[in-house]
Amino acid sequence: MPIPRRFDRRPPERDTTRINDRIRVSEVRLIDENGEQVGVVPTAQALDRARDRDLDLVEIAPTAKPPVVRILDYSKYKYEQEQRKKAARKHQQQVTIREMKLRPKIATHDYETKKGHILRFLRDQNKVKVTIMFRGREQAHPERGEALLRKLAGELAELATIEQEPNQEGRNMTMMLAPVKAPAPGRREQAPSGDSAAPTGDPAAPSAPEGNGSAGAEQPAPENAAPVE
Repeated sequence: MPIPRRFDRRPPERDTTRINDRIRVSEVRLIDENGEQVGVVPTAQALDRARDRDLDLVEIAPTAKPPVVRILDYSKYKYEQEQRKKAARKHQQQVTIREMKLRPKIATHDYETKKGHILRFLRDQNKVKVTIMFRGREQAHPERGEALLRKLAGELAELATIEQEPNQEGRNMTMMLAPVKAPAPGRREQAPSGDSAAPTGDPAAPSAPEGNGSAGAEQPAPENAAPVE
């Protein structure tokens, strides 16, 4: 007999902010459309005042006694809130931590494959948590796991820096790698100018003598020769 499918009958998430007729308390502390305090008034009176202005009555402090409500355009209010959240997310740096697991006796091919994945994560400006998993007797030689992590960090030194040194917790040893920040544009290292070293073929540069000797190798020869009697 086939098993009947189970449907998710939970209602979709909705806005839990109470507005207009959803405000069921008898009285509220009202703030008008200009942001001025009106005081504690019956909820029905606050609703009538909002409707007369073609606006909404919105509960902004439900835990207060009595709850605080405000007269405003709720659709515009929600839109402005979403725009503020988007702006905050835009200026907030998103840091993603990826994880890569290795074994102390990992094969060379597997090591190179996983190192390639780590390189991709780092190029995407993600942090990488590298975990060495020890099993059985491997726990007696944690230095092998640390040596593997150090080797990996050395091979990735151009793209990554060690943010957290290798640390063993139970059967696992972890190390955190963080991407190296890219240099700002226009701040490249300048090559040596022509003033500091004469270019090849410059007539002003002294030419080296032919042969294997140095420039002054033939000058002391007469002094070392045997004296003429």
